[in-house]
Amino acid sequence: MEDFTFDGTKRLSVNYMKGILQPTVTCDIWDEIWNFQAKPDDLLISTYPKAEPDRRFCRNTEALVSSLSVCFMLVLISQTYSSGAHSGSNLSECKFLKVATGTTWTQEIVELIQNEGDVEKSKRAPTHQRFPFLEWKIPSLGSGLEQAHAMPSPRILKTHLPFHLLPPSFLEKNCKIIYVARNPKDNMVSYYHFQRMNKALPDPGTWEEYFETFLAGKVCWGSWHEHVKGWWEAKDKHRILYLFYEDMKKNPKHEVQKLTEFIEKKLDDKVLDKIVHYTSFDVMKQNSMANYSSIPAEIMDHSISPFMRKGAVGDWKKHFTVAQNERFDEDYKKKMADTRLTFHFQF
Repeated sequence: MEDFTFDGTKRLSVNYMKGILQPTVTCDIWDEIWNFQAKPDDLLISTYPKAEPDRRFCRNTEALVSSLSVCFMLVLISQTYSSGAHSGSNLSECKFLKVATGTTWTQEIVELIQNEGDVEKSKRAPTHQRFPFLEWKIPSLGSGLEQAHAMPSPRILKTHLPFHLLPPSFLEKNCKIIYVARNPKDNMVSYYHFQRMNKALPDPGTWEEYFETFLAGKVCWGSWHEHVKGWWEAKDKHRILYLFYEDMKKNPKHEVQKLTEFIEKKLDDKVLDKIVHYTSFDVMKQNSMANYSSIPAEIMDHSISPFMRKGAVGDWKKHFTVAQNERFDEDYKKKMADTRLTFHFQF
């Protein structure tokens, strides 16, 4: 794959690694990924792909509707609800951020927290250069491993790997983890359009085809159900802050405060408000360092579907047919029967 060249039509091939579909270039360097050595002060951000908002399309038409799509590299942040099944997690030494939805969004929030609201520091380079994507390797752009090795501490890293495939050094070094999960219906629609515009992932086919592919878990990084459950089950055993994208949308300042406490920073209300403002959709969409506009069009074609879109909780209702929704609900009930983890599908 070293001689592969994106020309706007060709896509990277994929293969299975440990039962999970991955780009072939990732499979080729799997031993290096698995043996990656985390540092105690690393902050890992990980999510299920496209857990954030993305461009959507209207049912029965190809009309595209604006919607936030902040999840290209990896960040898994999942938030614990204040009651019911959602409980807090322990804190300890490495910093591990998992965002299953809103990857790019979370990355920007976390860096601004670490930099105490200094916006200019976050404009020093594009997102894909500031946050090494561990298992990612793009011909002509390099690999996340190379970026991570060259980056001084403290590092903010990201991944989309399911918990059982996480390099063990992150747990051995007791790193902090932030995982952000998003409801699967919105996640599916977002991931579909992300694959349409991203030549580093397989062609998703038609919406009807992709609907079945997603339910079967035959997409890159595997089953959404197993992904969110795996990290959920691990959150009380390791230093994992489990966040929900829907909570971040509903009350961003509250979630920024949670992240601030988890990262062990003390910021006043003025700085928190500044972070909320500069990580809002309207501001980030215009930020060339965060909207992936610097990625060559041969790889990510924003004319097909902009990376950053409007994003709304419950927007899936504009895309699912009645029959698809009924089928999805039946499948969801079976696959989530063994967990107390719950999601908000609309406000």
